[in-house]
Amino acid sequence: MKHTIQRPQVPHVGASRPVVAPIYPSVVYASDDPDMLDAQYEGRTPGFTYAREGHPNADALARRIDVMERTLDGLVLGSGMAAVAAVLLGLTKAGDHVIGGNQLYGRSLRMMNEDLPRLGIETSLADPTDVAAFEAALKPNTRLALIEVVSNPTLRVADVEGIAKLCRDRGILLVVDNTFTTPAAIRPLELGADIVLHSVTKLLAGHSDVTLGWVGANDQDLMDKIRVFAVTTGMTPSPQECWLAERGLATFDLRFERAQATAEALAAYLSVQKGVKRVLYPTRADHPDAMRAQGLLRGYGCNMVSFEIEGGRAAANAFVRAADGVAFAPTLGDVGTTLSHPASSSHRALSPDARADLGISEGFFRVSVGLEDPKALTATFEAGLKAARAVK
Repeated sequence: MKHTIQRPQVPHVGASRPVVAPIYPSVVYASDDPDMLDAQYEGRTPGFTYAREGHPNADALARRIDVMERTLDGLVLGSGMAAVAAVLLGLTKAGDHVIGGNQLYGRSLRMMNEDLPRLGIETSLADPTDVAAFEAALKPNTRLALIEVVSNPTLRVADVEGIAKLCRDRGILLVVDNTFTTPAAIRPLELGADIVLHSVTKLLAGHSDVTLGWVGANDQDLMDKIRVFAVTTGMTPSPQECWLAERGLATFDLRFERAQATAEALAAYLSVQKGVKRVLYPTRADHPDAMRAQGLLRGYGCNMVSFEIEGGRAAANAFVRAADGVAFAPTLGDVGTTLSHPASSSHRALSPDARADLGISEGFFRVSVGLEDPKALTATFEAGLKAARAVK
């Protein structure tokens, strides 16, 4: 699926106008009179007042992602977790119940397990690949459900359509984190979700030089509540980072296609290597959710690959040290491939038994595939696997 990147309408400077949109660092914007300020706050006249409430660069970026996700209204925030927090805390209250997928991003899990209960909001976790299990975890006071299309880091594929129907029938808001998959693979609102969110930091911006989030919905009342909470709590994005992310979106389609093709090749390579216990990639026939992925993601596998090597922490250390052409960093979506070790990063707060229940061992790795030459990338992984096999 292609997304046409249109250049923004930039004001003229003399007889010409700049090709690249400017950065607007101003915190405050002057109005002509109180009537004009009223008109701006009431939405009758476009404009900005104070950067915490919005600024031109955030607005330009939001509109670009709105088009990609086909939302009527979206909001850019200071991080992906700001987007998660704005939704969970802006739309729920003490006494409500929130259900989440049991393999959410680590900080989302922390919010579910610790922060929401501290505020009097009940929470439960359930397997999003099993609608019956999800339904069994619902309560009469369930207000909202939060799932990821593809889980982190085991790449399980949620039954988005089944959960959307369940939530719709029960009057529950469904929030879908589309960070891993992006609008190129799936648009959750078209499948029945109420709200979709992103860590723009990752694939959308794509260069590991911004920290931003985005949330969108087609229900104006929901977005108004989310926006008020975000503005009140100061989840303001930086103009500089919004400008960088908008620049990154110009190459999103190309980056997505190249990284996905290389990810598929890397998964195939790893699957036949000695010392590799298993490989997880959504389009592979041996993936536990392969049939669902084929239909839900329309054949896209995206850029994430997970795999498990034999041996414990010593083998994992040896692999990372020898694969020195790949950055060992707990992130994803960069132009360069990054390698993550969930047991020591995203899921370090879980006990070994809890990690084992999720299928995360000391030999488990998650790879965010970038834009390197595929042959060079597999050579780097070959060096890492050779070193890991040598560990006794």
